[in-house]
Amino acid sequence: MLANIYHPGITLADYWVSEKLDGVRGYWDGEKLLTRGGQRINAPPWFTAGWPKTPLDGELWAGRQQFSHAVSTVRREMPDDAAWRRMRFMVFDLPAHPGSFDQRLAALQSTLAKLAVPWLQPVAQSKLNDHAALRRLLQQTVRQGGEGLMLHRGASLYRAQRSDDLLKVKTHEDAEARVIAHLPGKGKYQGMLGALLVETPDGLRFKLGSGFSDEQRRRPPALGSVVTYRFRGLNDSGIPRFASFMRVYEQQ
Repeated sequence: MLANIYHPGITLADYWVSEKLDGVRGYWDGEKLLTRGGQRINAPPWFTAGWPKTPLDGELWAGRQQFSHAVSTVRREMPDDAAWRRMRFMVFDLPAHPGSFDQRLAALQSTLAKLAVPWLQPVAQSKLNDHAALRRLLQQTVRQGGEGLMLHRGASLYRAQRSDDLLKVKTHEDAEARVIAHLPGKGKYQGMLGALLVETPDGLRFKLGSGFSDEQRRRPPALGSVVTYRFRGLNDSGIPRFASFMRVYEQQ
């Protein structure tokens, strides 16, 4: 299932609310772990030992603000045992279950509770009374280092498509652009990166000058690479407002 963006007008009582985990989407087919694109993930045998034969849809997660660790761990051809000890598979759905999400959630929680594998956990789900409570939870989650929230319609069936059955709620929008040039820094950033000149798929060019660590300014993303940036709406020109660098885009 793929998510739409949260928008006003939905009936919040129809949805379960969970944290949007910043990891690598994973799919357990009953025998092996796969990426969203269907590539094999080489996890250590102990990591998936005893997992159920039924498919699981979830996120390979190392904790808040640990996206780079999750990506580097999952991408290794030879699994790093110590790195995988920091990983969890946070499960949010049972793709093969024929029932509604309400029914799938109950089955998921029961299944994983019986297995009692510490690194195989259900994503915590809750209900909220109103949109003000949703906004408060979103702000609290972001302050604590989370990325945002997910809303999952309780009556929905599991369908491999994008719809309002699944919604993501964030304090900002994000998108991708290609690096066109490295612009030199000034002042304290003399001799390092000042900003990236990037181009969107629509051909718009703009500068990304914030969001970088000193190490990223010393070793900026390569020319031609794709980066993810966050922003808050668009100017009349179509250029993103308050755009800042997040990370090099990783195909999951």
